[in-house]
Amino acid sequence: MVSLLDIIGPVMVGPSSSHTAGACRIGLLARGLVGGTPERARMELHGSFARTGEGHGTDKAIAGGLMGFRPDDDRIRDALNIAEREGLAYVFEKTTLSETAHPNTVRITLERGDRSHVMTGESLGAGRIHITEVDGFPVEVHGNHHTIVLVAEDVKGSVAGIAQLLADASINIATLRLTRKEKGGDAFMVIEVDDRPDEPVRDAIRALPWVRWSHRLDKVSG
Repeated sequence: MVSLLDIIGPVMVGPSSSHTAGACRIGLLARGLVGGTPERARMELHGSFARTGEGHGTDKAIAGGLMGFRPDDDRIRDALNIAEREGLAYVFEKTTLSETAHPNTVRITLERGDRSHVMTGESLGAGRIHITEVDGFPVEVHGNHHTIVLVAEDVKGSVAGIAQLLADASINIATLRLTRKEKGGDAFMVIEVDDRPDEPVRDAIRALPWVRWSHRLDKVSG
């Protein structure tokens, strides 16, 4: 049972919304990149996360998020033991990412089968989060919408083709941002939508000849 002393700000397990609720939501979003609970995960903790995270339960919160636990799930208290029983090989490391990085930042490298991705996220307080980077591409993801992230060849008509697939499925686009490292190289798209795309929509996007990979990150707040 969760006591009132354990609940501050958002409904959650733990003493700090930054170190627990936000950290858990970052883990939940990272989980979406590999389509479920990863087999291996490396968490690089920066700033306050590195200095006080263990005492505040940041490690348990991130591991819980990677296994699909929500911030108010009482299993977060035992998340590290559960992860070991479930076969999630994890390691936490203290690091310094950059002078400009938010003090509550974690970089997560995770693997599942042949999938491997890297996500960097910040916990801003009151359960709010900001994903700043995925696989080396700068992004802005806050977990307030269902989100499609994908890497595609930088070809003409790619955005229009994806938008048409979503329109055909009656899914409205809230925001769409595209980042590319160079002209003609890979383009990274972040598409926030009002409704959760189902598996056929995801598969249709993946089947587009210019799409290298695509994943759905489910809404984790609100």
